[in-house]
Formats: sequence, structure tokens, C-alpha cells
Amino acid sequence: MNFKKLLSIRLLVGVLLLTVFLIFYWHWLAFQKFIEEPLKFEEQKSFVVSPGQTAISVASKLSADGTASNYYYLRLLIQLNPELAEIKKGEYLLEPVETPLSFFNKLTSGKVIQYPFTIIEGMNSHQVFQQLAQAKFLKEDWKQDNLTKTLGIESDSIEGWLYPDTYHVSKNSSALALLRRSVEIMQTALLQEWQNRAPDLPYKTPYEALIMASIIEKETGIASERDMIAGVFVRRLNKNMRLQTDPTVIYGIGPEFNGDITYKDLRTPTPYNTYVIKGLPPTPIAMPSRASIHAALNPADGEWMYFVATGDGGHKFSRTLQEHNKALKAYLRKMRAKGN
Repeated sequence: MNFKKLLSIRLLVGVLLLTVFLIFYWHWLAFQKFIEEPLKFEEQKSFVVSPGQTAISVASKLSADGTASNYYYLRLLIQLNPELAEIKKGEYLLEPVETPLSFFNKLTSGKVIQYPFTIIEGMNSHQVFQQLAQAKFLKEDWKQDNLTKTLGIESDSIEGWLYPDTYHVSKNSSALALLRRSVEIMQTALLQEWQNRAPDLPYKTPYEALIMASIIEKETGIASERDMIAGVFVRRLNKNMRLQTDPTVIYGIGPEFNGDITYKDLRTPTPYNTYVIKGLPPTPIAMPSRASIHAALNPADGEWMYFVATGDGGHKFSRTLQEHNKALKAYLRKMRAKGN
């Protein structure tokens, strides 16, 4: 082989190598640009990784729906970064500035969308069940039948046993697991408060204290009055007086209550009508806050035996029936002046 021919071959090989290098370098630059550019969507949206789904199948889905422009670059990204293949199931919130790299980083983080489920102080079980039925992000794996047994509650009703709080759960979480968590928190709070209770209280069991706490919760408009209201009820129990509290009457009427309590309602016997029965009703009437549980077990000292609303959220406390009747007349005059 002569020198000129050898030189030509070498030049050709050099040109080919340079071409290959330039092509490779161009693709590498394009790849780097691709993984740092936002994916193709303009608003926040959710993305669900199903159980058993792989990073490669996710890449295929992004490419198929036009969210990402280059399936092969997505595969290359995963192959060059094996940790990005460890995606976790769940629903993720995507931002419009999401890049392929940040997208897969998010899927491997496990930081799925959290939905709030709130049990408000004073809610009853019927209201909580309504919320559960409307919470489409929860699995419908609960039934009211035998629910107390399922949740390990040693009473005939779930009323009062759900701890008021906001619970954050991921999509398709178990509603039953949420209820169990709420019950466990309430059981712990009740036990802790029971162990630190004041002496000489008229409760035989923590459950009776929970019943009282639920009544206090429904009667309290101003937080600072909780222990005063508790004191009134405790003194009435100790003197074998009826509690005579409207919220128990309303609970006994049930969902049929139209918002207007009447004299007939006060005289109609139900297991919850504390104008008729003596002592506590058979179950709580709502979900009490820990503050109300604490008040039930640590009532304020005093001589008050009665209280009536003042019309501004608070109450007027009285020692005698005569004082109470005077306060009641003042309240009724105020309501008439307001047109109520």
C-alpha cells in the first residue's frame, strides 16, 4: 500500500470518527437540554404511579401522551441514573416547571399528595360518617355495622371516640385505618386525662367522663368557660339534680331536629333527654376536644348551679334558681330585641 492511499484511509477514518463524535456530542447536548427543560403541561396536575408500574412504563406513558418529547432520552436518563428507577406508588403533584429529572426525582421520593380529613370538635358520628362517604380519596372499607368491635371500642356506640383533628392521608388510603388511628389517639388522651383527674368526681369510669366531655363541648361557646360549665354539671350530678342541657335533647331527637327546640321537646322522654332523666345519657353526644375532656376531669370550683346564654357566645352563671331565672329573662329580652 502506497503512502498516499494510506493517508487517504487515515483521513477518511479521522473524518468518520470526527463525524461520530460530533453526532454523539450533539445528542449529548440535546439530552442535557432535554432533561433540564420543563415537561409539556401548563397547569398543576396529578400523576398516579400504580402498584407494579416501572419507571420505563412511566417513560412510555409520558411519551405517548405528549408530556415528554423523546422516549429514548427518558430511557437514557433512567439508565444513567439507576436510582431513578426506584419509583414509589402513589399520587404526585406536578408543577408546570417540572423537568424530566425533577419528575423522576419526585416519583422516587415517595412524597405523595396528602388529602386532609378533618373531624371538628362537637361533630357527631352521623356527621363524620357523612364526611367519610364524601371523601372520594378514601377507600370505602368501613361499615357502621359492628364498627365498635372492629375498632376495639368497648362500648355500643362510636360516638365520642373519634379524636377531633385534621388527618392527612394519601389517595386510596383506608378509611378504616384513619378511624382506628383517631380512636387510638382518643383512647390515649382519655386515659392520660383520667390518670390526672381531680378527686371526688361523680364518674365511675373514663367512659362517663367522655360522655360529660361531649356535653361540655356542645355547651361551650367560649373556651375559657369550659371548666366553669364542667363545675356546674359536676355539682348538679353530686346533688342528684338533672343536668337539663339542651344539646342532649337535640341529640335524642336526631337528624329530624329542625333547629328550634320546643317545650314539648324538653318534656318528651328519650334516653338522652336530661330534662327527664337523671344522671348522664347512655353515650356521648359528640366528639369532644381534649380541652373538654380535661375540663370534665378538672372542673372549676365554685357555687354556680346554673348557666344561661348571654347572646354573645358566653354564659351567665348563677348560684340560685332565682338568679338564674333573672338571667334567663334578660337573655330572652335580648333575643326579642334582636328579632329572634
